[in-house]
This record gives sequence, structure tokens and C-alpha cells, in this order.
Amino acid sequence: MPDMTWVAAVARLRARRESGVLVTVATVRGHAPRKAGAKLVVGQTEAWGSVGGGNIEAVAIDRARELIGSADAEPELMEFALNDKVTNQHGVQCCGGVVTVLLEPLPVLPAVAIFGVGHVGLELARILARHNLDLHLIDTRPEQLTDNRLAVLADAVADIQVHRTLLLPEEVLAELPSGTHVLIMTHDHAEDAALCDTALRTVDLGSIGLIGSSAKWARFRQRLATEGGHDAATIDRIKTPIGLTEITGKEPATIAVSVAADLLRTFEQVRR
Repeated sequence: MPDMTWVAAVARLRARRESGVLVTVATVRGHAPRKAGAKLVVGQTEAWGSVGGGNIEAVAIDRARELIGSADAEPELMEFALNDKVTNQHGVQCCGGVVTVLLEPLPVLPAVAIFGVGHVGLELARILARHNLDLHLIDTRPEQLTDNRLAVLADAVADIQVHRTLLLPEEVLAELPSGTHVLIMTHDHAEDAALCDTALRTVDLGSIGLIGSSAKWARFRQRLATEGGHDAATIDRIKTPIGLTEITGKEPATIAVSVAADLLRTFEQVRR
């Protein structure tokens, strides 16, 4: 198997946005090929590290790949007796001990793209940054994405990628990972409109949200239909207003909490 630390292997899967399973030797009684703490990272077609080879490893890999294909996989323990009296699927291991391994699913994390990192966008980024997800920040205004302004995200749990683009932010849509949830909240209505049109033409995006009033959306709907050529069902992919309707405050932090809560609810629905 490729020579790579388990930490690097998990990072590789995350960067590729591929699910996997982390297999750890949890307990050892008696003699066994590896000590407790040995780790193996299993992807759909590759594996890195080792929990001892032989039947233990082969069965763990088989089960890990079953978990990869399951939508609601949970961590689980497997126990192996290492003696010649046990009939194993992948051969006999006669070390004489008993090994328990823990299988922990590594799902593909949600991805969110915020187009427009103004007052609301930054507050939203601060909230989402506390969650284990991939967060993309896009703005055409360099001053909105300075290191000093984004310093509030320095302790983020999320993997944050900053996209600085001066002309066509909609080009970033084609670079986003499959399933990315897009939130459109720029400072410019023309920019918002172009993003809405391109988002509807971009395959494999997740949800699409647009901040703004009902009057703004009425204009956008007409433009998307007449100029963009989108039918009503396609246009309805865009959710506006975004956030929880029962939260009516207008302060940036309040709007951000509302939008984040609604987005977290969307994550739950996607996982079902």
C-alpha cells in the first residue's frame, strides 16, 4: 500500500472530496501483528497504512468499502481472534491474540461558497467557519478579502479557500466542487443577476440562495426567464429570501445566524 501517514491520507481524501474510512487497532490482547493505535485509511480504490495485514486487514478493508457505500454509516467495532481454530475469510493468522479494530467513516464534507463578503457575508463566514466543512469566499473587491479583515477566521475549523477575482466572479462557479451550496450576496445587483444565471447553468451544484427583497427577486425572475431562457422549474432552484422566515431581524449578525441555521437544515436533508 502507498507509503503515506494516515494524517496525510485523510487530508488527501478530503482534498479530493472522496469518502473513506479510518481503521484503528483499538485493543490488543495477547500477541498480534500490530500494536493498539496502528491505523489504516481506506478509500474507494486505495488504502494507506496497515493494521497488521492478513485476514484482519482484508476484512477491515472489505467492511470499510461497504461503509463507504452507505449513506448513514456509523462508527463500529470489529473483533478478530488470531488462532488456527478460527475459519477466516482471508486466511489464518495464528498469533494467538485477540484484536479489536474501530472503523470510523470519513464522509465527504459539505461545501459552501459565499459570493460577496460584505457585512452579512463576513458574519456568515464567521459562523460557518466553526463547522467542519469546505468554505469558499469570493468577492470582486480586494479590500473585502484582506488578511487583516479575514483574521477573525484564523481559528476556523472549516477549510477556507479565498477566491480573489476582479472581473467575473461567476467563473468561480465552474471551479467549485460538486454539490457546493452557493449563497449569492454581493454588493452589486448586476453581479448577483449574472451569478444566478450562471449558477442555473452549472451542473452538480447544491442549493442556490439569493439574498434580497421580493421586488429584487421579481425583477430577477423576469430577467432569468426572458434573457436567460430558463423555465420556471429551473428558476425555482434559487431560494430567496434565504434564511429562516420566522427570524425577521435586519442586523448583519442576525441575518447570518438565520441563513446559517437554514443551511445546516439543508445539510441534514441532503444526508437523508
